[in-house]
Amino acid sequence: MRPISTALLEPHMIRHIVLFTAKDEAHIDRIIEGLSVLTSIPHASRLEVARNRKSDQLGNDIDVIVYGEFDNEAELAAYKAHDLYQESIRRVRPLRELRFAADYNVSTDVRFLTRRAVDPGGA
Repeated sequence: MRPISTALLEPHMIRHIVLFTAKDEAHIDRIIEGLSVLTSIPHASRLEVARNRKSDQLGNDIDVIVYGEFDNEAELAAYKAHDLYQESIRRVRPLRELRFAADYNVSTDVRFLTRRAVDPGGA
């Protein structure tokens, strides 16, 4: 395995990934709506809320994913302290069964990385 070149990574960027399961499949859209308020919080440089495509051959238990990128730990902390974060919890907690969260610093915690060449011409 090749060591990771830190030149390829955003310095101090934090990735925040949260996975949710719904108590009832009928609640998935309401969970997504409740999580969508998070996109109005200004501290994330990128924030996505998505329904799981459930195309994995080994497990498809997760219903909804939140993926966020933050410039640093302070921005992630400010995001979690925001009133809309609490509003999202109030809306989603009664509808979800499980919540799994993971945060990591891209420049210090990533151990293996693959970069594929991208052809800007689309060829």
